[in-house]
Amino acid sequence: MKYVVLLSDGMAGRPIEQLGGRTTLEASHTPTMDRLAATAEVGLAAMVPQGMAPGSDTANLSVMGYDPRIYYTGRSPLEALSIGVEMEETDVSVRCNLVTLSEETTAYEDRKMLDHSAGEISTEEAKILIEAVKKELEEDGYEFHVGTSYRHLLLQKQGSITELIPPHDILGQTVGSFLPKEKLLRDKMKKSYDILSSHPINQKRKAQGKNPANSIWFWGAGSRPSLDSFLEKTGKKGIMISAVDLLKGIAAGAGMDVAAVEGANGGLHTNYEGKAKAALDALIKDGYDFAYIHVEAPDEMGHQGLVEEKMKAIEYVDQRVLRLLVEGMEEAKEEVRILVLPDHPTPIAVRTHTSDPVPYLLYDSTRERVGVEGFGERAASETGISLSEGYRLIERLFAV
Repeated sequence: MKYVVLLSDGMAGRPIEQLGGRTTLEASHTPTMDRLAATAEVGLAAMVPQGMAPGSDTANLSVMGYDPRIYYTGRSPLEALSIGVEMEETDVSVRCNLVTLSEETTAYEDRKMLDHSAGEISTEEAKILIEAVKKELEEDGYEFHVGTSYRHLLLQKQGSITELIPPHDILGQTVGSFLPKEKLLRDKMKKSYDILSSHPINQKRKAQGKNPANSIWFWGAGSRPSLDSFLEKTGKKGIMISAVDLLKGIAAGAGMDVAAVEGANGGLHTNYEGKAKAALDALIKDGYDFAYIHVEAPDEMGHQGLVEEKMKAIEYVDQRVLRLLVEGMEEAKEEVRILVLPDHPTPIAVRTHTSDPVPYLLYDSTRERVGVEGFGERAASETGISLSEGYRLIERLFAV
């Protein structure tokens, strides 16, 4: 038996009037999910423990079977693992986003957060911009490290963890009241605007109608993480397939391998087929027991408040990943159990994560049960299956 988690990040949401009271998941054309859900276990699972922030960090730890209340030490440290940044016990890692702030005022505090991802800036452009910031703002005890797209990090030696606000939580809002209380971090963010706003790359982006990456934004601080081995914990040899450093970092911390997929970028136009092929190759040819396929696009479209694009991302996951995965396993005559779910909702109306329980379907190619008609939030809620400890859902995937 082979095992797969297909994590469609932020796929769940809330009813939208323009969709006739349906969510983006319910309104999307998802024939593969619907077909599997008809003979699968379908229910709701709370992936974010009560009292914890609904981030992809806590939620994906839960999906992987790690109780965030025990294992979570902050988001950025997990990403540090992915890009090979060595952390001492006294170090603090801080996420450093490239963001787009409004330009209509001269005071940094009066600017608005327009885009937490600077238009999903390319890693090639971002690297040049972070190097420019690094040249001017790096000093003893503070190291900038390049990540992927808009996601980078600042390592503080002998640091302290302070409360920092995620940029995707304040979209459209004036940033002044959300700036770090720590003066040094606050000053670095302000100075970064002077460095980046006039940079040739951003001038070119503006000329092309793209959002400029005109500031850095710190959030997600944490200390060095320590995860138990996934193989020792589950008995399954696993591989992670994701374009996002956070997921790669969780995999690294858990001792899992990471597949490199050309063209996988975490955006709407990522290499969906490449992710499906990487999973099939790992499971059928390379002897892996378990594949975790992470697709970021629905979450990104939710943050941007784009209804049609979020639906398109969900449909791409269905047709360009899940369908190919199922067909490939059937062609190889491999028995498989597939868990399809989001980590958290990213409702269009709020443009950020919420802690609402998420719908899941658990399909077993060797068994048939009475499932639901049409996979979505309402259908999942009507089955009566509801897990309050989401980190235990993976036990159901691996159950004999």
